[in-house]
Amino acid sequence: METYRRSGHFRRLVRRTAATRPMARIYGVIQQPLDRLVYRLTGGRTTASSWLAGVRITMLTTTGAKTGKPRTLPVLCLPDGEDMILIASNFGRPHNPAWYHNLRANPRATIRFDGSRREVMSRELIGAERERDYRRGEDIYPGFTHYRRWAANRQIPVLRLEPLS
Repeated sequence: METYRRSGHFRRLVRRTAATRPMARIYGVIQQPLDRLVYRLTGGRTTASSWLAGVRITMLTTTGAKTGKPRTLPVLCLPDGEDMILIASNFGRPHNPAWYHNLRANPRATIRFDGSRREVMSRELIGAERERDYRRGEDIYPGFTHYRRWAANRQIPVLRLEPLS
């Protein structure tokens, strides 16, 4: 199994399975708790998604839109220089994820990525800029192609997180 995983075949298999409806539903339930657990057990060095699927994950801390309390969760990210791109696909579900609503209500957030902590400001991308970064996400993670189709009742938001300092 270790040789299979190192070769990249296992990671591609995990990414492909996430692009199927049954597995996207399962991943939608287990991904965040499992990523949190692995993140905690490894002292913040990795997450289950990073290890198994080879995707980049950031720990995003937002302020709850209704509660005003800090909410931290693992989200797939696309580094872009000093910025970070987040795609609010929610595994193709018909509604946006809670972290998206939190960022809309309070665009300031904190991310932990590659061992560093940064304060960021989010802004939602529109038009060609949104489409370019969504396509970049599809190149990295094929599930986004399917999620767009499954979430046809909404346009999946794409956000850019820019460092405050």
